[in-house]
Amino acid sequence: MPQNDYIERHIKLHGRRLDHEERLRKKQAREGHKHSKDAQNLRGLRAKMQQEVRRKEKIQMKKTIKAHEARNVKSSDAPKDDDDREAVPHYLLDRAGERSAKALSTAIKQKRNEKAARFAVPLPKVRGISEEEVFSVVKTGKKTKKKAWKRMITKPTFVGPDFVRGPVKLERFIRPMALRMKKANITHPGLKVTVMLPILSVKKNPQDPMYTRLGVLTKGTIIEVDVSDLGMTTTTGKVVWGRWAQITNNPENDGCVNGVLLV
Repeated sequence: MPQNDYIERHIKLHGRRLDHEERLRKKQAREGHKHSKDAQNLRGLRAKMQQEVRRKEKIQMKKTIKAHEARNVKSSDAPKDDDDREAVPHYLLDRAGERSAKALSTAIKQKRNEKAARFAVPLPKVRGISEEEVFSVVKTGKKTKKKAWKRMITKPTFVGPDFVRGPVKLERFIRPMALRMKKANITHPGLKVTVMLPILSVKKNPQDPMYTRLGVLTKGTIIEVDVSDLGMTTTTGKVVWGRWAQITNNPENDGCVNGVLLV
């Protein structure tokens, strides 16, 4: 095994923190504030280096804006030599051949199409689910009218293999053992086969970020499954451990998780 794959393999086997995506999103949102603070407070050589990086970013941004503005500009064809010119009727002499300038290169368009196809899912729209449908109120203590802060999840969920329930008095969300799913029936759209694969993590639940952190499995949820048994490899020859898939059924009604692999 290559030396640089241990961390990736550990992530595939044991997953990440439940709030990893949310923390990453907030970190990226704070980048602008950090750059602004550095621009005001840095001094000396570090300030020069930071301004040089910022100057290059502005140049690239201006080039991109200019390319977008000039994408539909029309220009006349270059005049040809007298020997190469063909005879043109008199009623077409005043017309110059125009062409649309395509400032955006083919490579940029190809990358944009690949990015759009990468996030295309079989079920782009799903039915909204309210919290009353997902959670049921659990009343505890003698004064039941006051202590109704616990919630039991009524939908199938996924928890990692190292999950340990917290203290009973501090546990707010209860995930019943009977509704915990560990495997899913995943269909490979290219091979037209369906295989039962272990679930590694829940990447995105379109209903609510809180459902993502809790691992709630509903229709349209993006999950990560272990595809090492399928023998899938990358272009460099590395074995693919995990791939994303989307749930296409209602697990609470069928008693199992069915999905389509996102390839």
